[in-house]
Parts: sequence; structure tokens; C-alpha cells
Amino acid sequence: MDARDTDLKKELDATLHARRDLGEDYESALVDSFLEKVDQRIDGAVERRVRRQLAEQQMQTARDSRSPGATDSWGERFGFGIVSLVLAVPLSAIGAGVAHLPGLLTAWAGIVGVNVVQAARTNPGLFGGRRKSSRNSDWED
Repeated sequence: MDARDTDLKKELDATLHARRDLGEDYESALVDSFLEKVDQRIDGAVERRVRRQLAEQQMQTARDSRSPGATDSWGERFGFGIVSLVLAVPLSAIGAGVAHLPGLLTAWAGIVGVNVVQAARTNPGLFGGRRKSSRNSDWED
């Protein structure tokens, strides 16, 4: 039994003792007083439950509204492009030096592949996938 239930049981016992002591003349007032306390308990429980459900809905809405690339800022994308180009120079030199033209093409295929994957991750509809409708906020094919 929870502490609130114990408190309510004590209130009921006190109300019943007061009714015996005071008689039937005060019965209506005592019952009204006890029922008011019960109503307050119910209101408190309902309010807590509603607040909890509202918080859960807000959390779910926040999770649902985040697209896969929503956390990527312009600076992160720009930085990724710069790093990709900076690394392209030594990778091109190594590929061309070791395997000549096939090595150079392989290095650039890898660089392009990494950038395509990054672009697809940050822009899910970029390559013919699902795109957002301009009419509403629902996704369409």
C-alpha cells in the first residue's frame, strides 16, 4: 500500500470517528469533506498522468521530426567537402605513383563514392528516393 493510500485510509477513519462523535447532523458535511479530498487525489493523479503522456508525445514528436540529416549543419557538410578535397591530393599522388592511371582512377572513385554516400545521408531524397511534398508536411513517393 502506498503512502497516499495510507493517508486516505486515515482520513476515512477520522471521518467515520467524527461522524460517530458528532452524530448524523454533521454526516453530510463530513462526507462532503471526505469526497473533496478524494476528488483532489483523483485530480492530482489525472494531472500527473496527463503531464506524463504529454511529455511522451512531445518526445515522440521530436524524435519523428528529426530527419536523418537534421543534425548536420552547413558547416559540417562544408568541412566534409574540404577534408575530402585535401585528402584527394595525397591519395591521387599515391594512386598515380603506384599504379599509374588505374591507381588514380581508383583513388578518385573512392573519393567520389565517400562523397556520394555522405550526400545521400544528409539529403535522403537526392537520388530519386522519397521527397517531401510542397503541399503538406507528409512524405510522398
